[in-house]
Amino acid sequence: MKHFQPFLSAILLSLLIFPRLSSAHLRKDYYSNICPDVESLVRAAVQQKIQQSTITAPGTLRLFFHDCFVRGCDASVMLVSPKNKSSSDERHNSDDLSLAGDAFDTIVKAKAAVDADRRCTNKVSCADIMALAARDVVSLTGGPSYTVELGRLDGRISTRAGVRHRLPHPDFDLNRLNAMFASHGLTQTDMIALSGAHTLGFAHCNRFTRRIREFSKTRRVDPTLNPSYAAQLLQTCHPNVDPRVSVTLDPETPHAFDNAYYRNLQKGMGLLTSDQVLFNDPRARPTVNLFASNSTAFKEAFVSAMTKLGRVGVKTGGEGEVRRDCNKIN
Repeated sequence: MKHFQPFLSAILLSLLIFPRLSSAHLRKDYYSNICPDVESLVRAAVQQKIQQSTITAPGTLRLFFHDCFVRGCDASVMLVSPKNKSSSDERHNSDDLSLAGDAFDTIVKAKAAVDADRRCTNKVSCADIMALAARDVVSLTGGPSYTVELGRLDGRISTRAGVRHRLPHPDFDLNRLNAMFASHGLTQTDMIALSGAHTLGFAHCNRFTRRIREFSKTRRVDPTLNPSYAAQLLQTCHPNVDPRVSVTLDPETPHAFDNAYYRNLQKGMGLLTSDQVLFNDPRARPTVNLFASNSTAFKEAFVSAMTKLGRVGVKTGGEGEVRRDCNKIN
């Protein structure tokens, strides 16, 4: 019983500090009579951004994840505090500082494109635009397209302290990953599927250098790392390198949304500890093996998990608003 106490405590704590709000009003046709072209408007803006920067796709997908896990899917991560308190919002927490500026700009540009349609002006929430943009960056990079549930309101609160202990860290083991995702109603399979988003994007050297240089007093390299891969990482992230230098999370196909991430894990080429543990832990390994060998199974699981993620902490009624500017409350 003691083995399960941390897991249960994490779930109970999350219910106290992160109340589950109703998502029953979310509908796939929510804007059909309000802003009928919302999906094509967002997609066009996202496509233009992707053509301008390779960082747009992984950044926008990660932005959606960070937003939903902190205060729910309410675009609170977009809010910028007044100038005299410029470091007090979510995006200035250390866990959010690495979020790409291109990701924030994608949402701002998509919001402007939507509001430029007079039928839509100030009627579509930034939270819904973020959910649509996350779907679009996946499909535009080779991943599945899926119908997004809509009808979220934007939150009015964004605090730096509010991010604490609400996002997974690169050194998490399977128990901690499962506990955090379960606190948002997501299963282990959902967690492994969402981790597949690491088929896109990069991580800075300072997020994993302990695995290649200071793993223990007796070993300089994490023994779970593929030796050849570890050597490549050591060459890029040598002791004198700027810690802001980055490495792609998927060394095989870093700009394509595919299942190569899972095949990399099978070869000991998971960049973060929290990546590689999905294969090293026998409880998760069968799912990794399935996703590595069956692209369809991965994509179906990813769509299911993204849909469930998009329901987390949805604001309703007086709990939120439709922001005119995604960066500040009305």
